[in-house]
Amino acid sequence: MLPVLKHAANGEIRISELVPQLADDFGLTQDERDQTLPSSGQSVLYNRAQWAKTYLKQAGLLQPTKRAHFQISERGLQVLKSPPVRIDIPFLEQFPEFRAFRDRGKKADDNDTSIVVEVAEVSPDSSPEDVLTAVHQQIEEAFIAELIDRLLVGTPAFFEKAIVELLLAMGYGGSSKDAGRAIGQSGDNGVDGVIDQDPLGVDQIYLQAKRYGAENIVGASALRDFCGALSLKKAQKGIFVTTSSFSKSARETAAQLGGRIVLIDGKQLGRLMVRYNVGCRDKYTLHVKDFDEDFFD
Repeated sequence: MLPVLKHAANGEIRISELVPQLADDFGLTQDERDQTLPSSGQSVLYNRAQWAKTYLKQAGLLQPTKRAHFQISERGLQVLKSPPVRIDIPFLEQFPEFRAFRDRGKKADDNDTSIVVEVAEVSPDSSPEDVLTAVHQQIEEAFIAELIDRLLVGTPAFFEKAIVELLLAMGYGGSSKDAGRAIGQSGDNGVDGVIDQDPLGVDQIYLQAKRYGAENIVGASALRDFCGALSLKKAQKGIFVTTSSFSKSARETAAQLGGRIVLIDGKQLGRLMVRYNVGCRDKYTLHVKDFDEDFFD
């Protein structure tokens, strides 16, 4: 992680550009550079560098720029002023954002990765299936964090379009390909998108999409404004999506509206995108076999 951070201090970069430099830093042989993961065929070095970037980003030492690129953050520069001998997970635990990221991985439920995961955190009494599930949860949480980062560096129009595509993938709008559209623009009266629930557009769901950083929490006033926008449209249903989170008062306001407005925060948004394959695709599949009892009977 320390070499990745040092290279990021030289300016904007992407992992594919960084890997050859890391190979030179470590003096790797050609055989070591060509080593791949048996599960995916991906370069081990690329894989480790990708995870180093993910961990550093979650600790706030790196920040995303344009698509697939990143650079060092102000916090990362402060760390390099008195650089440690090495940067590892215990070092990153000093940053609350990284601890929160790790906790999400441990508590994940059903709703660019690596074998470098802390399997030791799993109980010694765990079965191999328990270990596999725990590792998968850590991988998915890291991917979701990267997914939200990519939404944040995109344009507002792209974010609104992504939300519409997600809702269509979830089945809203039925079978019509033209059932959803982004309409966010000047004079949109607080509405960023709309889904037609029927072919004539008689029953519609309106969307509000806020592309916020994690520190910018959506409050109750934003919910009331959206409710007012729905009233102007004479609409009964709305979905409010944000890449950050909602305050307690915002959730209470939504509850008081009797389900008229559904809230989707950044954590749920990422999981829904993964579940419905919006902005992502399967990288590889591990098949776990069980006995065919009929065969043996």
